[in-house]
Amino acid sequence: MTTIIPPRVHDLGGFQVRRAVPTLQARSVGPFVFVDHMGPAIFERGHGVDVRPHPHIGLATVTFLWSGTIRHRDSLGSTQDITAGDVNWMTAGRGITHSERTPLQLREGEHPLHGMQTWVALPKAHEETAPAFHHHPAAALPQFLRDGARVRIIAGRGFGEESPVQVFADTLNVALDLDPDAEIAIPPSHRERALYVLEGDAQIDGVDVPDRHLVLLDPGSPAVLRARTPLKAMLFGGEPLDGPRHLWWNFVSSSKDRIEQAKQDWLDGRFSKVGGDDEFIPLPER
Repeated sequence: MTTIIPPRVHDLGGFQVRRAVPTLQARSVGPFVFVDHMGPAIFERGHGVDVRPHPHIGLATVTFLWSGTIRHRDSLGSTQDITAGDVNWMTAGRGITHSERTPLQLREGEHPLHGMQTWVALPKAHEETAPAFHHHPAAALPQFLRDGARVRIIAGRGFGEESPVQVFADTLNVALDLDPDAEIAIPPSHRERALYVLEGDAQIDGVDVPDRHLVLLDPGSPAVLRARTPLKAMLFGGEPLDGPRHLWWNFVSSSKDRIEQAKQDWLDGRFSKVGGDDEFIPLPER
């Protein structure tokens, strides 16, 4: 039976973020332990995204935009603008610091932002791997058009295609854009799958799904996605995690002690800093 889940909504000063994972019904989906829908938003002149430098361990962040631009900076020295259709994959591993901001030139006028940021928990064998950052432009991603459906493989494999983005476990991460009345069959290619509808009215096997909702797909069963209006959605999942994960703030680990160590490392200034960005987010009290 299809499970439809509304996300939790956070208002970040006129900019809404909807958290679809984790929830009580889905602590994780495949390796995905955190799924955020950003926007859609139109920022007024002088405004934008300002996520100050903050740390991560034990995960990879995956950013994909339908519109807008975000400038990524990290403690490895990376500076990279991500625009619509690109993929930023940042492996935190044993520890990385990064910031995400709207470039100054975009703040000279109105500008949009709409996208998804997800966290993938690294397998236990790779939790302490060296941090890394990789940018993949839109043209590098496998994509195809079929009967009014545009399919882009963000990471992992899906629909007979495979993304050049390096993953650490079997992963499904696909952007779907459907014209009104278009349909696409979703194969049971991975053990765990979910669909998040960013925009538009959808149906899964004839069941209505409103926009800004998460759908857990039945394991082992194919599904048919139909668009009743122009539709934006993200399909994600993969192999289940190789054990439970603990999440605290920006830290993910199979070990509670490792998270405690990361908290103390951030308090004591042992994480590397982001060059050119002197601000930082203090460790939360809880």
